[in-house]
Amino acid sequence: MFVLLFGPPGSGKGTQAAALASRLGVPHVATGDIFRKHLREGTDLGKLARSYMDRGQLVPDLVTCDLVASRLGEPDALGGVLFDGFPRSVPQLYWLIGHLGATGRKLAAVVNLKVDDGIILGRITGRRTCTNCGATYHVVSAPPGADGSCTRCGAAVVQRKDDTEAVVRDRLEAYAAQTFPCLDQLRDRTPIHDVDGVGGIDEIKGRIFTALAL
Repeated sequence: MFVLLFGPPGSGKGTQAAALASRLGVPHVATGDIFRKHLREGTDLGKLARSYMDRGQLVPDLVTCDLVASRLGEPDALGGVLFDGFPRSVPQLYWLIGHLGATGRKLAAVVNLKVDDGIILGRITGRRTCTNCGATYHVVSAPPGADGSCTRCGAAVVQRKDDTEAVVRDRLEAYAAQTFPCLDQLRDRTPIHDVDGVGGIDEIKGRIFTALAL
């Protein structure tokens, strides 16, 4: 069963992906994990990807798709995967459809987590991270100590540079322009399940499982 998990940055995809993959009985395939594996192991694809990253350039679709193809060729992925963060663009989507079709496979379903931009801004801009142990906080739902320090180790807690409002808005605009159009391309091809992504983790998980009749 090949399933796509869509949703804007901060919608909770990463939080839900592991549980959904486990319920489906398929591996969780995230492009970030694939990139890190190839970079860590120094593969030819990893070196090629790094050559773009070191120049501050986006890794081209062709290289990204080759990295995904390498993962889909592994034994545990032959019968299905949960895609998280891929495809990010319409060209990547059509590559995936063609790649699966060439090996007698196809997409079974799409889960689209829906969260308003205002809620996402609040989620991400409110995040704080300990500079020492990496513990994470949120200024509203899980604040650090009264003096702004980490409750675990006492070190300073800060907002990451990529959690500022300007950066988050840029990421949301990029998602709307590049990734969201994939859903329009899929509507006549694959069942799309729009799921409310606001609520408790278990509540949202239940909605996803219900949508997929799991």
